[in-house]
Amino acid sequence: MPFTLDDVVPWGRSFEEYCEMFDLREADLERRILGCADGPASFNRGVHERGGRVVSVDPIYEWNPVELHEQIDATYDTIMAEAQRNRDQFKWTTIRSVEEMGALRLAAMHDFLEDLVPGKEQGRYVPGRLPDLPFPDGTFDLALCAHFLFLYSERLGLDFHVASLVELCRVAREVRVFPLLNLDGERSRHVDEATRALRERGVDVEIRTVDYEFRIGGNELMTLLPRS
Repeated sequence: MPFTLDDVVPWGRSFEEYCEMFDLREADLERRILGCADGPASFNRGVHERGGRVVSVDPIYEWNPVELHEQIDATYDTIMAEAQRNRDQFKWTTIRSVEEMGALRLAAMHDFLEDLVPGKEQGRYVPGRLPDLPFPDGTFDLALCAHFLFLYSERLGLDFHVASLVELCRVAREVRVFPLLNLDGERSRHVDEATRALRERGVDVEIRTVDYEFRIGGNELMTLLPRS
């Protein structure tokens, strides 16, 4: 079945959140970075404005800012209502309320929309999807994948996850994936099997906690280092 804009539930995170989720240091931001399944995040714009080298890949970049803005407006209230119903699954410390979260997400998405047209012209936003990325081997130093792999574990099986992680290792020298939770807020059932499969393929896998934890239990970061 073809992918349509109606399938998209846009929800963008900020440059600052990316840095916290992926434990990014100044040296990391100087590397050639791929943001995979970035959606309407403002991370790409943040890196670019700081003089960094970054490409984001996501199927939603097939559409223009007007179409994406309309989809954000069409889905925003539903997402906010869902967040309100499940507010006990989150830590309201740095972000203090559902309303504040919504404002932060909207700000990130608006930053993305302003950057999309010039970013596409500069080759920073590329339509594409896992597990087949449109880049040569070793194009990037660091690939980041936020809130896609493992999140949809009931819809996307183990084979898809392994193929996607192998593909990320093909195009980047280091891969970081966050978080390791599924949509129900539980650790994905694919994590352990995917770890074993990657290690059998000669990839070093490390799972560690980071300081960032917005969804309760969502503070584990997976790092993949393909062996030469």
